[in-house]
Amino acid sequence: MFGRKKEAPEAPVDQLPAERPVGKGAPTPRRSSQEAARKRPLVPDDRKAARAASRDAQRAERLKTRQALDTGDERYLPLRDKGPARRYIRDFVDARWNLGEFLMVAALVFVLLSFVQNLQVQAIVLNAFWILILAVVLDCFLLRRSLKSKLTAKFGEPARGDLWYGVTRGLQLRRLRLPKPLVKRGQYPA
Repeated sequence: MFGRKKEAPEAPVDQLPAERPVGKGAPTPRRSSQEAARKRPLVPDDRKAARAASRDAQRAERLKTRQALDTGDERYLPLRDKGPARRYIRDFVDARWNLGEFLMVAALVFVLLSFVQNLQVQAIVLNAFWILILAVVLDCFLLRRSLKSKLTAKFGEPARGDLWYGVTRGLQLRRLRLPKPLVKRGQYPA
């Protein structure tokens, strides 16, 4: 039962030993020679020139990014603004009238009006300011809801931060938004 089998399987006779593959054609280089070939100085010979070149490269990169923020060129936009979903969010928010755009201007007007010495005027200004704050919060909520439904229909579930990106863009003055708005009001994306 547990012993050796009586009949041994026959070994195939027609198999020939496999030929060894040919080598890579050159001996393996020594580690020390490879390291010596890769060796570069940690500090450049001319530090001032290296610093100036680095500064010029950074300046050119910032200029490309700045131009991309003005023109909407996707290649050089910052990482937070890249992608088709973010482009759609920007176009959707820029096509819409947002109450949040006018919040800072209204806040400045309310601050100036609060210096009036009449208590009745101050009470009206304070109440009007709170009403405006509530209206802006409601507008942001409605923007978030509509943006979420549009994004879900077009791109699937929105990525983390997409809705907040749209809401914060809606709170900025249109002229101060970066990347600059590329659509007119009422020109919603498809």
